[in-house]
Amino acid sequence: ILLCLNQNNKVIGFYKVSQGGTTGTVCDPKIIYTVALNCAGTTSIILSHNHPSGSLQPSRADEDITRKIKDGGKMLDIKLLDHIIYTSEGFYSFAENGIL
Repeated sequence: ILLCLNQNNKVIGFYKVSQGGTTGTVCDPKIIYTVALNCAGTTSIILSHNHPSGSLQPSRADEDITRKIKDGGKMLDIKLLDHIIYTSEGFYSFAENGIL
């Protein structure tokens, strides 16, 4: 899920970027930034996805896509505020864990 926020960190839009199966999904940064740019007034974004396995630890793919999206946003002046992984056991925040 992608949340688009304005300068006041108010949610101004959201979009289901991908729907995967039980073992994975595809997350395309081009789609994320196309949506963010088409949502007028977006200055920052938050990403969120679930881990059906229940593991709160980010995978290597989670870390890689987060870095890619963060770096892409720098060129567009759209800041990635957080990437949140959630399960039935709780959540993992990339921002709270100092990764962003």
